[in-house]
Amino acid sequence: MSKGGKDGNISRGEPPNFLGQHLLHNKGIIKDIVKRAAIQQDEMVIDIGAGKGAITEVLADRCGHVLAVEIDKRFIAGLERKFADMKQVKPIHQDILKFVLPRKEFVVVSNIPYDITTPIMKKLLSQPQHKLSRALIVMADGAAKGFTSKRIKDAHVLQWRMYFDIRIARQIAKTNFSPPPKVDSALVIITRKKTPLLSYRHATAFRRVVKPLLKQPEMPIGIVLSTIFTHKQLKVLRRKLGVNNEFPVGYLTEEQWSIVFDTIVHYAPGYMAGKKR
Repeated sequence: MSKGGKDGNISRGEPPNFLGQHLLHNKGIIKDIVKRAAIQQDEMVIDIGAGKGAITEVLADRCGHVLAVEIDKRFIAGLERKFADMKQVKPIHQDILKFVLPRKEFVVVSNIPYDITTPIMKKLLSQPQHKLSRALIVMADGAAKGFTSKRIKDAHVLQWRMYFDIRIARQIAKTNFSPPPKVDSALVIITRKKTPLLSYRHATAFRRVVKPLLKQPEMPIGIVLSTIFTHKQLKVLRRKLGVNNEFPVGYLTEEQWSIVFDTIVHYAPGYMAGKKR
């Protein structure tokens, strides 16, 4: 389900609006999403904001364990009736942000609420040691573009990309939802990198370190990184990155950021401890 609102923003204390939820009703699109997920019979799949169970139902035909997480008790009642005879489907009446993620490997296939897009992404991706294998998520088009943009201005998004590949697979027009939301949507596919660019134990430290460096994404790295490195160190680092002094810091790739972070760890331990040179 998708709840109308600003892309990726948290609802400010408003109660769930049952009539304002936007359910994906195009069966062809739902089947395409599940097909792209390439679900195996033995995989566990989570449908976040399952609504009336349109996606859940297609998933149930592909795998042996589907968790249909839904916060609205009226939808939960319908899910329990709909899947009463399907042992592979487990409706769960809970706020996804309070839901304890499985300890075993799992997949997410979902049309999530727009209003909590970013909190959901943080829950799934900010602790890479969690067992998320991949995710196919329908979200507001604006949020999807923000998470996949070459220009990175958010430390969380950069951290996620150190462990996961995130891409837009297709656009989904607002007319495919009932009732239609104010904005179009996109299907975002998230897959865990076979080889992470950063150790799991460094995930939180990495986000803390890069956050102040991304405050002004258009700022040249020669200025931004001069607060950390000596002139000589910065010259060597630029050579490794293959960029000049004027290159905007927000356009460094994940691979380049892994080099920057590794250099900080080895040559600027004071900055790692929260102290600038």
